[in-house]
Amino acid sequence: MKIESQLEKISSFKNLELLANQVVEGFISGMHKSPFHGFSAEFAEHKIYNPGESTKHIDWKLFAKTDRLYTKRYEEETNLRCHLIIDNSSSMHYPVLKQNQEFYKSKIGFSVLASAVLMNLLKKQRDAVGLSIYSEEYEYYSPEKGSDRHHRMLLDKLESTLEKTKNIKTTDTVSFLHQIAENIHRRSMVVLFTDMFQKGDEEKIFKALQHLKHNKHKVVVFHVYDEKTELAFDFDNSPKKFIDVETGETVHLFADTIKEEYEKQVQSYFKEIENTCLKYRIQYVPVSVGENFEKIITTYLVEKQRFV
Repeated sequence: MKIESQLEKISSFKNLELLANQVVEGFISGMHKSPFHGFSAEFAEHKIYNPGESTKHIDWKLFAKTDRLYTKRYEEETNLRCHLIIDNSSSMHYPVLKQNQEFYKSKIGFSVLASAVLMNLLKKQRDAVGLSIYSEEYEYYSPEKGSDRHHRMLLDKLESTLEKTKNIKTTDTVSFLHQIAENIHRRSMVVLFTDMFQKGDEEKIFKALQHLKHNKHKVVVFHVYDEKTELAFDFDNSPKKFIDVETGETVHLFADTIKEEYEKQVQSYFKEIENTCLKYRIQYVPVSVGENFEKIITTYLVEKQRFV
């Protein structure tokens, strides 16, 4: 079953963890002949159970045969540390969703669910995950950990991020990416979700991204956008007032009068972002809001294979 159709079935649920689990399980069940070896930790050997240890990995079938307690030991995967970064500026809360519309159809909703999906994978593989959220301020930071309590704390924070912004929030991406880079002391995979609405500051942003790569971090940028309106500028030609959700500035115009030039400039901007990421060896993944999450999961698995 496709991930997208699974999401349609469970979109009425509000529980972020449930949604993330369903996405991951749907993906795993579809990986028949998977090219992703080592997706989960593999069994290595048994060892005698010592009183006081966790009973989580006791082999009860072996106990029934031998009347002795043994625990399963697993081959340790590469101890991946992953730091997720979410841009929570006002533009990320676009498009404005209609009543009962799935929350992941907005850029922030998509980023939150994608982050929860990646956290689910990291948890399955016993890897550590951290989280940073920023807008006009550094809203939240938590270092990389792998405990269940930490996982729950991050999920709660992600859920609260879905709340509508009450005030206009601009984006100070450059300053906070530098701060985040200083906070990540051990080699990690760094995953950024942003709509890259910083035109005019591209060089500063890419220097900040390059800073994230210090200490040999692996950086992945998921560039989220609404394809219909932000890429194709698909509006009818009635007079409209366009409002910059980060500055409050407005402009009145007919969409058709600027559609061609708009598309040309946006495509040029996207290409510039892609080329600069290639130059700095940053994995660039453009993601249209509303797409299924297979691209997110596949990118993560591929990049983890390369994380050596």
